[in-house]
Amino acid sequence: MFELNTFKDDFKSKVFAIVGASNNIEKYGFKVFKDLKDKGFKVYPVNLHEKTIYNSKVYKSVLDIPNVDWVVFVVPPSVAFNVLKSLKGKIFNFWFQPGSESEESKVFCKENNLNCVFNSCIMRSSD
Repeated sequence: MFELNTFKDDFKSKVFAIVGASNNIEKYGFKVFKDLKDKGFKVYPVNLHEKTIYNSKVYKSVLDIPNVDWVVFVVPPSVAFNVLKSLKGKIFNFWFQPGSESEESKVFCKENNLNCVFNSCIMRSSD
């Protein structure tokens, strides 16, 4: 697994895809996306049903975004796991917001030597 202390060293230089970004200001998909964008991070929203979120073009797939360093999941565990599997061999850094993780994702990350963060909110870690 990934050590947050080493992650913070170059946090701002990374490109993030937020899977589950939302236009609903009550949802964490909106809060996470807005928080990171407002802090100056390069973030891209990923959602199958939206065209724009917080004045940003929405992507249907993480693979449509160039040079993604980290995928942040703000979706149910089953959705996160399916997206995780689809990105095998293409992206190696994943952040599972609380509520998006599953034992199955943890095992998959470990078996495939992926850098993953579980049980930690990216909004707090980005301060």
